Amino acid sequence: MEEVDVEPPLVVVPGADPASRQLCFEWGPAEVLVCETRFDRGGGGDAAPGSSRVFVVRRDQDIYIQTLRKLFNESHGIFLGLQRCEEELAGKSRKAQLVQVSKNYRSVIRACMEDMHRAAAATRDPALHSQYSTQVSILSAMELIWNLCEILFVEAAAAGPLLLRLLDWIRLHVCDVDSMVREVLSSENPSKHKLFWNVVDVFVLQGRMDEARHLLSKEASANPTSMSMYKILDDLMKKMPVPNLGNTQTLTELELKWQHWHEECQRYIRDGTFASNPHMESICKILGGDENAILEKKELLTTWYHFLVTRLLYSHPTVKPMELHFYAQSSMDLFLGEESSPEPLDTILMAAFEFELHQVIKECSIALSNWWFVAHLTDLLDHCKLLQSHNLYFGSNMREFLLLEYASGLFSHHSLWQLGVDYFDHCPEYGRVYLELHIERIPLNTEQKALKVLRICEQRHMQEQVRSICKIMAMKALRNNRLGSALSWSIRAKDAAFATLISDRFLKDYCERGCFSDLDLIDNLGPSMLLSDRLTFLGKYREFHRLYGEKRFSEAAKLLLMLMTAHIAPCSFWMTLLTDALPLLEQKEDDDVETVKVEMLRLALARNLARVIVKEGTLEGS
Repeated sequence: MEEVDVEPPLVVVPGADPASRQLCFEWGPAEVLVCETRFDRGGGGDAAPGSSRVFVVRRDQDIYIQTLRKLFNESHGIFLGLQRCEEELAGKSRKAQLVQVSKNYRSVIRACMEDMHRAAAATRDPALHSQYSTQVSILSAMELIWNLCEILFVEAAAAGPLLLRLLDWIRLHVCDVDSMVREVLSSENPSKHKLFWNVVDVFVLQGRMDEARHLLSKEASANPTSMSMYKILDDLMKKMPVPNLGNTQTLTELELKWQHWHEECQRYIRDGTFASNPHMESICKILGGDENAILEKKELLTTWYHFLVTRLLYSHPTVKPMELHFYAQSSMDLFLGEESSPEPLDTILMAAFEFELHQVIKECSIALSNWWFVAHLTDLLDHCKLLQSHNLYFGSNMREFLLLEYASGLFSHHSLWQLGVDYFDHCPEYGRVYLELHIERIPLNTEQKALKVLRICEQRHMQEQVRSICKIMAMKALRNNRLGSALSWSIRAKDAAFATLISDRFLKDYCERGCFSDLDLIDNLGPSMLLSDRLTFLGKYREFHRLYGEKRFSEAAKLLLMLMTAHIAPCSFWMTLLTDALPLLEQKEDDDVETVKVEMLRLALARNLARVIVKEGTLEGS
């Protein structure tokens, strides 16, 4: 739980005696701490603290769902790839690239949804099953919305291809009838199955003409009396003009062909050609664009947007993008009627059909349970140059605002915070500030985690955070008496005062134990020893011991003399230095000149030692 360092504000609970119940709250980085306090009044009228409850309310609970980790991890790579993609690409190449990125995002959503569906089927825990099923519904809605936005905004499909894309959209996402289709097709005699005509109708409503014709051929084989009607209906379905993606025909040519075909359907209906077979007659009416006939299949359509696409297919196949909102609104009104009102998903889809991009993002932010969807969709749309003019009142644009919110949520998780770093990196206005604030709140539980955080800060030249992390870790190590680690962290922090403190601890330990710990670190200080005089002394004093151990007495003596005259040794260590000098003074020398020098040094040391002893004795006596 995030600790708060200010007194939480007090709020009176509505409907309660103001003197008896109060509510305290305070926001942390990704959650709110709520405390309800009650006061019990005694007989004298004084209020005494009563029972209280504390709640932690997280703003992005989905971050903690294990099965959603794939969504967060894999979409992170797609996001980074999009930021690095070549801006030089223009026109069709750029659009194709963005459409592929959108499809990659959708594939991650679908994969995560399938994993969640399997988890729901496997668990025996009712609570977990309910949680997984809810997430499946949410992910399904997310993919549905994303796919529609891909068609309308990213690909920006034009009249003609637009209808084909919408048909693919419906076929992919309206899955309520799939089990019925499988049941009929897997039966021994599909044409005799009680749901046979329902399956034919489903294929027709989704524009799957080849599959519908295949099933109808089974009916004709089993019922020769309907052969003539079957041939006429099959011919109509076969000749139905549809747009193509190859641009081999103009919209005008398509409209002329479709109008001629449509009139042929109407003529067969007027002539009563299928009057003796209600099922075929109903199909012919659907082909002719009869809205009432289509609405009679409401249970098979299941949604108003399926009704919309079927209606467009058989009445307005060359619909233009900017005409969609009119047909969408009327389709929703006709399908829902007065008995039901639009759900949040309906509102979002309607905003998309109206090309109200910002309304889509706003409604998704309200309806969906996390920031992942709006953050990534907005980023993609921003790369499509569709949000350039929309800035928020406090300066940041919508893309950055939503990415900051999403990344802030990631930072509340013990491992996903690493993904959040990259999202902050791609928020040019406030990302750096957010990263600095959030990275300081990461609990440094282990040295491995601290090194990971430190590397992130060093790569981004966040010197203040680097020093802070190193000081924290140095202090932890010092409290645990791990002097080597503490010294290493203080050197990384370039903290001279702390390095001096730890060097003193090393010297104190040496005086008590007669040897150094962490020799590898001290022997390899290199230029780092120049951070402080005491650290320099520690490094050089250890070097003196190494030289002495290697019997390089002359070099050791020179180094010791330097240490004694450089005034960098702590006063408490002078006696130790003098003691270290004695074995060197007793070494035999062949050179008379050197002998004289050694004698003079011995005499000077003896006098200074005597002076020190006398002075210390005088101070103690006083």
